[in-house]
Amino acid sequence: MSRKAIIVGATSGIALCLARLYIQNGWSLGLTGRNTERCKWLEGQFPSSTVTIEMELADADIARGQFDKLAGRMEGVDLVVIAAGTGHIDPELPWEKELETIATNVDGFAAIAHASIKLFERQGYGHLAAISSIAGIRGGGAPAYNASKAFVSNYLQGLRHHAYRSGKPIFVTDIQPGFVDTPMAKGDNLFWVAIPEKAAMQIYRALERRKRHCYVTRRWWLIAWALKLLPEPLYLRLS
Repeated sequence: MSRKAIIVGATSGIALCLARLYIQNGWSLGLTGRNTERCKWLEGQFPSSTVTIEMELADADIARGQFDKLAGRMEGVDLVVIAAGTGHIDPELPWEKELETIATNVDGFAAIAHASIKLFERQGYGHLAAISSIAGIRGGGAPAYNASKAFVSNYLQGLRHHAYRSGKPIFVTDIQPGFVDTPMAKGDNLFWVAIPEKAAMQIYRALERRKRHCYVTRRWWLIAWALKLLPEPLYLRLS
């Protein structure tokens, strides 16, 4: 019997490459897209062993309802990967873009993460993973984005503690990528930029090992270490 995974935001980038890996390894998938057109496109990419559903994380209540509907159709879920998110770099700092980022990366993410943990508690097992970011370690040029990714990592850690206290085999993984060659990689002078296929393979291997945390690519732990140690005056001059 094949294992089953839900990938939220599977229409592009890392998540699409990850979906291909899971299909190649015999998993059955539930995949979400932002609109009907993207869902139809996903169905064309993966004509068998997949269920697709429209989901827009910016409306947390509707997204949670769609997630519950998809999980019900799959009749058991081993893994949920939350890969959807948004972010903007704009020196004018328009509130509309900040609000969109918060609604998607905080409210929408938390709705699906919470629904996943409750699902796993009911069925007695499961694995939740979400894509955060190295950007979540410090504030930066995209304030709402950086802060929202810090929320993702901290919320996942809290859910991991909750799952541990339940005594059930429920696992939680925080995935912190650096720069990956996707539309989300914005800005000048980017370095150590990984192709999505390489990032997806490292994530796949980390999830197979049920790791609590992984940097993508692995050498980004060096940047994470430096960001945590830099005093703010120096960080401001360098960023």
